[in-house]
Amino acid sequence: MSLVRLKIKGISYSQTQNGAYALILNEVDGDRKLPIVIGAFEAQSIAIALEKEIKPPRPLTHDLFKNFSDRFEIIIKQVIIHKLVDGVFYSSIICERDGIEEIIDARTSDAIALALRFSAPIFTYKTILDKAGIFLKFSSKDKDKEEENDESIMVDEILQEGGEPVEIESGATDGYTELTTDELHKELNKAVANEDYEKAAKLRDEISKRN
Repeated sequence: MSLVRLKIKGISYSQTQNGAYALILNEVDGDRKLPIVIGAFEAQSIAIALEKEIKPPRPLTHDLFKNFSDRFEIIIKQVIIHKLVDGVFYSSIICERDGIEEIIDARTSDAIALALRFSAPIFTYKTILDKAGIFLKFSSKDKDKEEENDESIMVDEILQEGGEPVEIESGATDGYTELTTDELHKELNKAVANEDYEKAAKLRDEISKRN
């Protein structure tokens, strides 16, 4: 089975399901997206790894794993999303120490959070992408801003059954649109200091859209 390399396009949160997030993966040499439902903690951890400006005052669980691995010279070579059963994705972490390669089973959200910290590539099998990959169709008014809005895709719309193309609209961001950029950065620093990484991730999204 052939492997397809994926890249992270962004994280979206649900407007109707509290604590539900979707991680959006995009095939590197194509247009299909692979949405994966993840928890709030994992969404925060991935968002922090994506945003270099967010520096937690203390290491998160995935940061601790990275520090532990570095100390004992364990590297993560790649992550493979290798199975999809009843809507649940299963992943493997391919790691190496002293020239010996090991395969470790992991939740996909944890595997990707670690892949980011190790700068390891993420893959899935073509059969999984053929089954679960979707094309996102933007409305005509947003078509020229497809790349800009791609990270603001709403989880409630992309997870429709059937995998058919859907119309995408940008969602609200908890009133952050009314703040100036300087105010957003101040709120971001406060959220990180208070270890409120969910709020920090949303503030980061609003800052990214303005850039």
